[in-house]
Amino acid sequence: MNTLHSVSSTRRSLLVLALASSLSACASLAPGDPPRVDVVGVEPLAGQGMEVRLLVKLRVINPNDSAIEYDGVFVEMDVRGKSFASGVSNARGTVPRFGETVLTVPVTVPALAMLRQALGMAQGDRSPVSYVVSGKLSGPQWRSLRFRSSGEFRLPEPLLTPAR
Repeated sequence: MNTLHSVSSTRRSLLVLALASSLSACASLAPGDPPRVDVVGVEPLAGQGMEVRLLVKLRVINPNDSAIEYDGVFVEMDVRGKSFASGVSNARGTVPRFGETVLTVPVTVPALAMLRQALGMAQGDRSPVSYVVSGKLSGPQWRSLRFRSSGEFRLPEPLLTPAR
């Protein structure tokens, strides 16, 4: 009976040890603070048909004590509360711990989204243009980090003044 009790006690100890190891492994996968992502540039690309293609440059800032590895990027852009553009890139890289890097992502602006924004400007809307950039950095082993950033900018006055 004493042998049976020690086997049962050993199994229990092993089970507790395995459970503790599993929990610490899960805790090490916790992503920490989300990255900050800002639009730092936009360049035109060749489009097809009525679509507009842009190369968006994003500065990704890592506020964490460990590097962020990524092997894909997805981006959505809303302008004035409406869907404006989206794009993907299969870029690979690393954002260093407490560091930053600039990624480039080609995005597509559908003709309807461009028309909607142009009509807003033609109607004399001089308010600052608000935007939201959201998406995710896909990482190895099913780990993805989502991000969301917003801001606003003013259009140059010549764009807002009707031609005579």
